[in-house]
Amino acid sequence: MSVALRLYEQLTEAGEDKTRAKLIAEAFEQVEERYPNLKDIATQGHVRESELRLQKEIKEVEGRLQKEIREVEGRLQTEIREVEGRLQKEIRGIDIKIVELEGRLQKQIKEIDIKIVELEGRLQKEIKGIDFKIVELEGKLQKEIMEVEGRLQKEIKALEIKLIETEGRLQNQIKDVEVRLVTAIHRQTYWVIGSVGTIIGFIRLLDWFLASLPKL
Repeated sequence: MSVALRLYEQLTEAGEDKTRAKLIAEAFEQVEERYPNLKDIATQGHVRESELRLQKEIKEVEGRLQKEIREVEGRLQTEIREVEGRLQKEIRGIDIKIVELEGRLQKQIKEIDIKIVELEGRLQKEIKGIDFKIVELEGKLQKEIMEVEGRLQKEIKALEIKLIETEGRLQNQIKDVEVRLVTAIHRQTYWVIGSVGTIIGFIRLLDWFLASLPKL
């Protein structure tokens, strides 16, 4: 790559005047290093002519660079505006979609709220129906309990009457048994007394008989 072309590229990329002056000085230094006899051959006029020519070329390069920069800036501005336009359009489309989505969500939320209210109404109605059934069932149970209590009271009274009658019959039977037992005891007593008397009489008769026998 030639020194002039490299200098052109470096000047294109440089931004400040100091940087450009430094690049020009370095380019001269490289030319002097490449052509060491140039100092002896070149005169002050040649140096001045080269300097003017380089300054002219630098100004031309700067002009082209400024033009290219303006063109690039114009293209960038155009692209930026186009991008901004597309982005604005896309943003508006997204905003519209968001609004539509919010509308659908609001509609769905309202429908859900209506369903919740309807469900609460049905549940309240069912709860009231269940409460009413519970009250009816409690009434029926109370009635059945009272009927059972009444029947049990009647049965208890009937059992008490039967118990009293049974107790009376048992008392009578006990009295009859006692009477028969006393009678039997009396009869047994009389029999025992009679038997004892008979035995005593027999013993006395036996004693008399033995006493009446002749002695041997």
